[in-house]
Amino acid sequence: MSAQRIKAAIIGSGNIGTDLMIKIMRTSRHLEMGAMVGIDPTSDGLARAARLNVPVTHEGIDGLRRLPHYAEIGVVFDATSAKAHLTNNALLQKDGKKVIDLTPAAVGPFTIPAINADANMDEPNVNMVTCGGQATIPMVYAVKRAVRRLVYGEIVASISSKSAGPGTRANIDEFTETTSKAIEVLGGAERGKAVIILNPAEPPLIMRDTVFTLSQGGDREAIEASILEMAETVRTYVPGYRLKQKVQFEVIGDNAPVRIPGIGTASGLKTTILLEVEGAAHYLPAYAGNLDIMTSAALATADRWAARALAKEAA
Repeated sequence: MSAQRIKAAIIGSGNIGTDLMIKIMRTSRHLEMGAMVGIDPTSDGLARAARLNVPVTHEGIDGLRRLPHYAEIGVVFDATSAKAHLTNNALLQKDGKKVIDLTPAAVGPFTIPAINADANMDEPNVNMVTCGGQATIPMVYAVKRAVRRLVYGEIVASISSKSAGPGTRANIDEFTETTSKAIEVLGGAERGKAVIILNPAEPPLIMRDTVFTLSQGGDREAIEASILEMAETVRTYVPGYRLKQKVQFEVIGDNAPVRIPGIGTASGLKTTILLEVEGAAHYLPAYAGNLDIMTSAALATADRWAARALAKEAA
């Protein structure tokens, strides 16, 4: 740890890890790259890191811990898999590292910068939910803060098949489970549901997300204003985040209520929010907004933590 920046390591040299490395090197205010860690010695991420003079190892978490400057690394991003994260985190916690979890493991508390940026600063491990969660749960929360009761929240994340690497594909079940839970825990919905679609279309399509909510005790103007304000907040760290069209409303009357598992029949105001997320194209094409929003949110969280850690060190 220097007086100016904190060294960061990334475990996982795939699409997400490589994009995050580029972001740290180009845009981070308080971090610098300390190591890129993988398990495939031929991966493009490790090769790119080596060309950029970033220390590398293809021996996973054990290789990271054997690096001569490991003690200087203050924060570790895990961009592997939910299963691998359990092993990685146990060792990293033993070594006193701050861990930013980009897998759906959900060991630490859910963290979305636009909702609870400062709430988990002292937690040793924070979880970045999922790409679909980062894109859509701020909208669920935006509805929640404008109504008396948020009965239901459902999100559908559609991403290009080309932007879904082996890690994403191996975590589909965890994606839906983690995102559904976070819709309730962070979004404030009494019941949440998440769906992910891998779209094989050519040319590849930009990330598109649809958010449905059913609420009671709120008016349309207040809900729409809250949604627009939230979109601006997310855009401060994900510039390609935007509403695709005007917010849509539909009244679900008592004469034709919907049935929600675990809740029963319910009526109220249905809100439909259509989003798209364009990536910054730091490593992958702009259509890979699903990667961009994860890495951008993780970096925003880590930069915020690092700023505070550096201020404490200087005091």
